[in-house]
Amino acid sequence: MEIVAAAAQLRHEHFGNKVKLNYLVNLKSGLCPEDCGYCSQRLGSKADILKYKWLSADDATSQASAGVQGGASRVCLVASGRGPTDKDVERVGETIAAIRRQNPNVEVCACLGLLKEGQAERLSQLGADAYNHNLNTSDDQYGEICSTHTYDDRIDTVNSARDAGLSPCSGLIAGMGETDEDLVSVVLRLRELNADSVPVNFLLPVKGTPLEGTWDLDPQRCLKILSMVRLAHPSTEVRLGAGREVHLRNLQAVALQVVNSIFLGDYLTTEGQGAKKDLELLSDAGMEPLEPVTFPESVEDNQPQASRDELVRPRKRGAGTSLAPNA
Repeated sequence: MEIVAAAAQLRHEHFGNKVKLNYLVNLKSGLCPEDCGYCSQRLGSKADILKYKWLSADDATSQASAGVQGGASRVCLVASGRGPTDKDVERVGETIAAIRRQNPNVEVCACLGLLKEGQAERLSQLGADAYNHNLNTSDDQYGEICSTHTYDDRIDTVNSARDAGLSPCSGLIAGMGETDEDLVSVVLRLRELNADSVPVNFLLPVKGTPLEGTWDLDPQRCLKILSMVRLAHPSTEVRLGAGREVHLRNLQAVALQVVNSIFLGDYLTTEGQGAKKDLELLSDAGMEPLEPVTFPESVEDNQPQASRDELVRPRKRGAGTSLAPNA
């Protein structure tokens, strides 16, 4: 907790009690030709996930608008694959335009894989604000995680995005068997890249992937990792990503004292906790979303009084009964 307190001091100095909410829209799911060991969409994956081709601009906009109503100030448009074709870039541009017609002030971040020459510039012209491409782990460990592209390929894409005027978003996945040295290495490399936002994901070892059954994390280690990222990136947007519900469990609210950004609702191929549950989490931790929430009902109104009364249940087990105690 001493480490968390040191990181929290920096978080509150730069961001107060505000939390940026981000919402993922998976534009194209599964059937990826890359072999990233952590990914349920990888080549040859046996994972039980949704697989579909490109969403239409209208369908993607409908999904994005749900997140914006929940307070999301950034929509992340993600597509599986090694990288986009030029036609794919134009398709994403149509989706960006459709989202902006309904939500003119929302930030749009694209995450389409490795970029070829000129594609970052074109995405910027089409209205993208940011580009996400995670380093995921250290250079030393990367060959154990993926063989179909290199660490330098990833770094080149982040640099291309920045050079094109897109806000670079790049982070990591913890829990893949890495050492402490690997974690420090990737976090310092991200600092060298001047990433504007650093997502920290905790591995969800989906059945049917090579890392199935890899459960190396506990809540305290997750807090240490988040605090280390904050200490290395004092004024950077540090985003708590996938796996927080599973690995942080009851310490999610503590993590909010370190990070200043989270994903709202579900992830790419796995479910998160309900968006309104996320907003309750923020409220209970004394935090506020950057953008107002426009759900038809507020978080407080979402749980009627009768439902709250049901949470206070008379004891009918243990002492004075024939039933086993709750112990």
